[in-house]
Amino acid sequence: MIKDITLGQYFPGNTVLHRLDPRMKIILTVAYIVGVFLAKNMISFAAVAASAVLLVIISGISWKTIIKSMKPLIFIVAFTTFFNLFFTTGDVLLISFWRINIYLEGVVYSVMMILRISAMLVGTTILLTYTTSPIMLTDALERLLAPLRKIKLPVHEFSMMMTIALRFIPTLIEETDKIMSAQKARGADFESGSLMRRAKALVPILIPLFISAFRRADELATAMECRCYRGGDGRTRMTKLKYAARDFFAVLVMAAFIASVAALNMIPMGISL
Repeated sequence: MIKDITLGQYFPGNTVLHRLDPRMKIILTVAYIVGVFLAKNMISFAAVAASAVLLVIISGISWKTIIKSMKPLIFIVAFTTFFNLFFTTGDVLLISFWRINIYLEGVVYSVMMILRISAMLVGTTILLTYTTSPIMLTDALERLLAPLRKIKLPVHEFSMMMTIALRFIPTLIEETDKIMSAQKARGADFESGSLMRRAKALVPILIPLFISAFRRADELATAMECRCYRGGDGRTRMTKLKYAARDFFAVLVMAAFIASVAALNMIPMGISL
């Protein structure tokens, strides 16, 4: 499961999504999340699901990678499905057993929430982390937050901190997997027993993981100091960000997507969120 987490990884490519300005990608990601949360009925959710599939196709990233990235969300999806399925009441009763009543509305709500979570994950990861390098993401965040410098906010430091945290997610995941493999070789058992027992078995993993994380942070700080890093003041960039025609076309496409979702919500449906 740990190896399946791909958050923070960058997959190089030359697709339209890869060539978009990173500043525009951040704006489009926020707009996409708005569009996903605007969906209220099955028709609009179908449009959201279709948009997520289209993003995967355009990005050129394999479906195997996308499916692997969604495996860590199985618990969240199952938890959401459980509450919507068993605690949502309605007019059409499908199953009645002891104190368990499952209504058609609960089934529809569960499907809608699964589509919403999946589409939001696929859309945000593809638009940002999968198709944008950490350096470009840092520059984009800094440029977008530049107006906040007028109120004395450390924009560059904030952008660098966010990008480093995102970049180190795969590294910490790899380190966790190595520690777990070493513990298993010494006889540790993380998969059997009660939930409390398995939670206690994770303690020997957390301590060396924290030590490793602090050691890597100290090494990174030393490396930045050796390279005379002094923050954003007077910093030059090898690549200057410039908007192109494809960026404005992407804005039009996203606006059409949000308008379509809002319009589809107006179609009368028996069940909606």
